[in-house]
Amino acid sequence: MVLSPVISKLVGKLVVLASASPRRQDILRNAGLRFEVVPSWFKETLEKGLFTAPHEYAVETAKQKALEVKHLKTPDMVIGADTIVSVDGLILEKPTDKDDAYRMLSSLSGKEHSVFTGVAIVLCHGKEDYQLIDFYEETKVKFADLSEDMLWEYINSGEPMDKAGGYGIQALGGMLVEYVHGDFLNVVGFPLNHFCKQLGLIYNNLPSSNRNSTSVKLGPHGQDTSTVIPQGLSGNPSASPSASPVHKVRCYFCLQFIIYHLSIKLHLL
Repeated sequence: MVLSPVISKLVGKLVVLASASPRRQDILRNAGLRFEVVPSWFKETLEKGLFTAPHEYAVETAKQKALEVKHLKTPDMVIGADTIVSVDGLILEKPTDKDDAYRMLSSLSGKEHSVFTGVAIVLCHGKEDYQLIDFYEETKVKFADLSEDMLWEYINSGEPMDKAGGYGIQALGGMLVEYVHGDFLNVVGFPLNHFCKQLGLIYNNLPSSNRNSTSVKLGPHGQDTSTVIPQGLSGNPSASPSASPVHKVRCYFCLQFIIYHLSIKLHLL
């Protein structure tokens, strides 16, 4: 069942998700999107010091993932995404081992942190002709004060090891969270609401009300030939990521948690 009229615009198109994340796949499938999964092999090893803000790192990683897969397939659209956690000016990705997970979770204990997901949408018009649209979403999450016993009990569950920041809010990690400000699904791994708004701008020629997005069209040999505004995207410089206010919408964690799990169960019926 297609839940968003915008997503119905992609019916009959070859859409590729450049991600092996089961959480991203669940979110998009539950929204009715049909897609092929082609995981990117791009290593998340960009030099963090080259970026002035954490979201820039997430967006660039998402772009590289999508572009790598675009060259492997001949799709109509490729979707790339990367989720990171940022606290005290540091970018936290997936922990490498239990000690790394302990370091990450200890740094989050009792604090508010930001979860950024960068998303890249590649619209393929030909083998070498495409548009690249990228955006990001930020959600604020506050952890409770975590005891040593709770930290190690959670780490020993094995859940932290494949998740940005070392926790999964949709599972056992939800017990560590005091509150969420913003898009709950963004913390899970994909900002579905913002993604659907971007599709609306692309396919429905809607007036621009979005933030944190850019579009670039590349020529036949990969050179940047022009900056393209895809059907309704505003050219107002104030809509750029650096000038836009952080989107904060208060959501109630427990309600979103229940809705997320019910949607998965209904999808499996």
